[in-house]
Amino acid sequence: MGSAQSKVGRLIETYGLESMGSELERAWLGDGQERQSLRDLADRFNRALLVAAIRDAGMDVVDGEPANFYRLLTAEDVSAGKRVEARNRLERAGIDVERLEDEFVTYQAIRYYLTEVRGASYDPDRGTDQVERERDTIDRLRSRVETIVRDTVDRLQAADTLTVGEYRVFVSIDIRCQDCGTRHSISDLLDRGGCNCR
Repeated sequence: MGSAQSKVGRLIETYGLESMGSELERAWLGDGQERQSLRDLADRFNRALLVAAIRDAGMDVVDGEPANFYRLLTAEDVSAGKRVEARNRLERAGIDVERLEDEFVTYQAIRYYLTEVRGASYDPDRGTDQVERERDTIDRLRSRVETIVRDTVDRLQAADTLTVGEYRVFVSIDIRCQDCGTRHSISDLLDRGGCNCR
């Protein structure tokens, strides 16, 4: 199956990210480094797309700024004002932010690219197999909730029962430790292997 038949493969070619495929595969398999989750790899890939768009636009940025732009565009805790400000700055530099956001990939697209296009397979016996399996289950449920909410909003809009502009759906799952009162996202808790109070 050619890479042109997958979104990730097409974007690698479009943005000139030739080394990205092998980097993603090595990070997923944990070859010579700490293994990264599919969700982390999707963020890594999307940041690389943003960096490539900034490079192609000839935008003048300082170290760390592209990563901050990505956070401002995608993080759930960013205010609408800060997000608009970031979008406007990128658009003034000649970047089509709406198109770029449409090109951002999900962890499912990364999984498809790695397994179906590159033929990679992860042996769960090599690492934190149970945590990754459970994380995938949670990610699938979160994705399902996202789809249900989007479909509901679209149906209500079509019926003129709800009015909303361009929108994105965010599904956040947090866990609050009753012992110390600290609140963690489920991804962060799984990455840490537990709460700080333990």
